[in-house]
Amino acid sequence: MAKPYSYDFRQKVIQGIELDGLKKREASELFNISRNTINLWLQRKAETGDVQALPNRPPGNNHKITDWEQFRAFAKTHGDKTQVEMAQLWDSDISDCLRQSCA
Repeated sequence: MAKPYSYDFRQKVIQGIELDGLKKREASELFNISRNTINLWLQRKAETGDVQALPNRPPGNNHKITDWEQFRAFAKTHGDKTQVEMAQLWDSDISDCLRQSCA
């Protein structure tokens, strides 16, 4: 996992835009970061009042399927079904969504 930019660097970039009048494109070129990153930081500041990085969360702590042998057998039996149909047949509550944003 990539290391987040430092807090003081984030503050310098945002200060350059908000106080020094840099355009996002100019700040992007000057600090060698993408405009998308700047947009995300500005959005975070608007939502939370700060540009602090979100805490790292190790992957794998919220799996809804924990018995992988049971899941393999289930998938082998119901492999001809769609993801939505399989989610409806599964014993516990799992998402039938393919996109991360609908979790």
